[in-house]
Amino acid sequence: MSRPTTTRPKHIVFDFGGVLFGWHPPSLMRRELPHLAYDDDSAVALAARFFGSYGGDWSRFDRGELTLPEVTAAITSRTGLALADVQRVVDGVPRELSPIEATVQWLHRLHADGKDSRRQLYYLSNMPAPFADQLEREHAFLGCFTTGVFSGRERVMKPEPAVYELARKRFGQAPADLVFFDDHAANVAAAQAAGWNALLFTSAAQAEADLASRGWG
Repeated sequence: MSRPTTTRPKHIVFDFGGVLFGWHPPSLMRRELPHLAYDDDSAVALAARFFGSYGGDWSRFDRGELTLPEVTAAITSRTGLALADVQRVVDGVPRELSPIEATVQWLHRLHADGKDSRRQLYYLSNMPAPFADQLEREHAFLGCFTTGVFSGRERVMKPEPAVYELARKRFGQAPADLVFFDDHAANVAAAQAAGWNALLFTSAAQAEADLASRGWG
């Protein structure tokens, strides 16, 4: 019996926070503000209060509409937290964005394979520009990517349809040739609505298995 024909390569698009870099706001709160986030429940509540479910001031920061000093002042005013505490959390965000080693190793494997298969690697991340700048300075493995989109530099963000169209044009690929991994279901659904192949990310092992099972790996 002949083996099924596979279609490859698909070009892979990575989210950053929660996929390539760790991002767990309650852990950030416990590390930076232990006097306020003294257990799991208080850390979860403080993270929700601080980031506002990624709406409002933090969303505007993600979109590039607020600077670091402006978002720090806005969170201080909105939450009533001490300015020093807010500043400590904002300063601690890059420390929270530590590489997820298993995903980094998978990225390197894909990059090595792409030299033969002509697969391209891209990123699409809701990321304020100052943090994007710091990640690029600190992590040489980002050189595996051909190009990408950071929301803070483009003033458009997931899950808005416009960001997927902007990314598609920048990547220069047909939507059906892109596979997007994101850890938020709303972002996955929006990519699918734009015609992309998009899968919910839970781990590098799961993502690699998903690619292989579809003949894209």
